[in-house]
Amino acid sequence: MVATVLVVGGAGYIGSHMVKLLAEQGHRAVTFDNLSTGHRDAVLHGDFFAGDLLAPADLERVFARHAFDAVMHFAAFFSVGESVGSPAKYYRNNVVGTLNLLDAMRQAGQHRLVFSSTAATYGVPQSDSIAETHPQLPVNPYGQTKLMVERVLADYAPAYGLRSVSLRYFNAAGSDPEGRIGERHEPETHLIPLVLLEALRVQRGGDPGQTGLLLNGEDFDTADGTCVRDYIHVNDLAAAHLRALDRLMDGSVTGAEFYNLGIGRGYSVKEVIATCRAVTGLPIEYRVAPRRAGDPPTLVADAAKARAALQWAPVYNDLAPIVQTAWNYLIKA
Repeated sequence: MVATVLVVGGAGYIGSHMVKLLAEQGHRAVTFDNLSTGHRDAVLHGDFFAGDLLAPADLERVFARHAFDAVMHFAAFFSVGESVGSPAKYYRNNVVGTLNLLDAMRQAGQHRLVFSSTAATYGVPQSDSIAETHPQLPVNPYGQTKLMVERVLADYAPAYGLRSVSLRYFNAAGSDPEGRIGERHEPETHLIPLVLLEALRVQRGGDPGQTGLLLNGEDFDTADGTCVRDYIHVNDLAAAHLRALDRLMDGSVTGAEFYNLGIGRGYSVKEVIATCRAVTGLPIEYRVAPRRAGDPPTLVADAAKARAALQWAPVYNDLAPIVQTAWNYLIKA
């Protein structure tokens, strides 16, 4: 079935890859984005509507203009460190903005939502691999905002008939293999692009010893003292959203569902740097800095539930090919 989908935050990193995949699969995507962090040129297909979740009139206009079969919500601030220093910004955008979106959906009679959530809702892991049954005890405001929305969605299901699928990402990484779109945040805060930007500086003649790359803490309770994360390719994330959309459209979702998305293997910060050195062939150096507030030592996904219920499996199961797609985009951009 061909669906018309409102992609909120469709000009951002993950949202733009979602718009591209929806179009390639024959669906119609309409992007809603205020371009505060997204890029208009990253929206390769469909209509674009400039609007803000904190402006209810903008939402009313886009729902009046189109009849949507479902909504995908990617529009959130996502920096752990920034959320610790500026929690008001995160609660306003991530929580209040989502409530405005849900109000607009109710007014329009729309009741299908795929929500971009996060593994940050789990907090400090109590096991080596995190399943959906793991306690949700966020250690930073970013994770708190996402957990608040998840709880709203669970409450809205019996009260208003909202059907939702929340996808708890571990660490999104990589770029469109065709190199048309990729990861570009201003400022950049994600590890892999930061390491590759340092590689690009060296490739262009920069002195490796003058590195600005910071390793935030090497005294964590992990094998090499640095944080361990599960990295999942952005196209695999988008594919999981598509499977969630299918599940919503065929009526399989009866309330609020929650799924982890990851490859099930963790890589430390030092392992990421070593992989980037191998992929680029460049001498990437770093400086050790203090820990960032709110960083758990390890986050690795148990995504068995998503594999079974969504009939989904990641194509990229190793870090090196994920890094390669990100490097290909960066040197082409």
